[in-house]
Amino acid sequence: MTSGKPLRIFFSAGEPSGDLHAANLIRRLQARSGRIEAVGYGGPQMAAAGCRLHRDLTELAVMWFARALANLHQFWGLMSRADRYFRHQRPDAVVLVDYPGFNWWIARRAKVHRIPVFYYVPPQIWAWAQWRVGKMRRLADHVLASLPFEETWLRSHGANATFVGHPFFDEVRRQVLDVEFLRRLAGQAGPLVTILPGSRTQEVQNNLGDLLTAAAKIRRAVPNARLAVAAFKPHQAQMARREIAARTLDCPVYLGKTPELMQAAAAAMAVSGSVSLELLYHATPTVILYRLSPLAFRVQSWFRKVKYITLVNLLAADELFPEDVAPFDPGQPDADKVLFPEYLTSEDKSEQLAAHVIEWLTDAAARDRRVAALAELKARVAQPGAADRAAEYIVRTLAARPEPVPRPHFVPWGLSQFSRRENGTVPLRHE
Repeated sequence: MTSGKPLRIFFSAGEPSGDLHAANLIRRLQARSGRIEAVGYGGPQMAAAGCRLHRDLTELAVMWFARALANLHQFWGLMSRADRYFRHQRPDAVVLVDYPGFNWWIARRAKVHRIPVFYYVPPQIWAWAQWRVGKMRRLADHVLASLPFEETWLRSHGANATFVGHPFFDEVRRQVLDVEFLRRLAGQAGPLVTILPGSRTQEVQNNLGDLLTAAAKIRRAVPNARLAVAAFKPHQAQMARREIAARTLDCPVYLGKTPELMQAAAAAMAVSGSVSLELLYHATPTVILYRLSPLAFRVQSWFRKVKYITLVNLLAADELFPEDVAPFDPGQPDADKVLFPEYLTSEDKSEQLAAHVIEWLTDAAARDRRVAALAELKARVAQPGAADRAAEYIVRTLAARPEPVPRPHFVPWGLSQFSRRENGTVPLRHE
């Protein structure tokens, strides 16, 4: 690398959580090496951190094949735009954050242009799609693993993986809570049950109804229980308020108060996702729901290789890949040892959700045991510094690279053919 020249790094993050993790990584890169030029695809958090966005990719956060297919033309256009940028601007590195599918496309184009690819918060292919490890091995030069067992599994399959930690624990330690809001919550009578219906609109649509049905059952069993919904986006808050009004349920909806509602809660009900790590940080007893369509539920059963879908349960599990990978059942042996009871389902599980929360609200000893177990796991795994370690790794790796050879203005036909064959692209007759 040329001294004095800023590092130009192209980022691609599509989920709200990925946007946050990428933003924190950008800040740590800037702190470590002030001459960082961040560009690419992401969201508002990355823009606030100084990334020059080519497109807000979080607007296209989609789930499942049909939704992705409907947006295929947009993804194709974004991939083509990235390819042109790689060809003409040639960044020093590409950093991908989760969001498999589209990010594989970006990685493939980066490899064509021989730009090093770093995968930060890699997709959980060990859980859902183990055959994709070959793709990870080919397309990612450096995998910055988030989970302790992830590095070992990826390395055993030939990927260049390094454990840096999960960036979510960086974020939760930096949160500044609204003390006055917490004081108001603490001043109200009755235990608080916080409902977290997910960050993606499709998740809210699929899961909120069952969560509210469970909430009504909890209220009937524990009349003094208070309910609150923590919404991620304004339009999702409106969706929740309409649903609650239709049920005549006393359940306020709050926007931008998720950490406070987690900390103040006696128990929580949440949609599966990285939010489970934040709930672990607050040691909040939680039951997890992830409702799918019958077809999607059948499809996931073909691909899932792990017993649990919740990161907290995976971190606490004695065995990552047991023979029995059937979804959690409260009647299974040692069910009480599963820290966050979870329901991956295509059916109404509101009765089971309510039963767990009712136990925690009415049996102080049971709740205390769960809080203690969560605190013990937190002490073992919730270590900060992932963004710092990732930034240090990226800067050190790029500094050790040899000076790139400038691309000539004219490439002879024979050399052009060879280069394109090596890169896996179709050779052209004329440059």
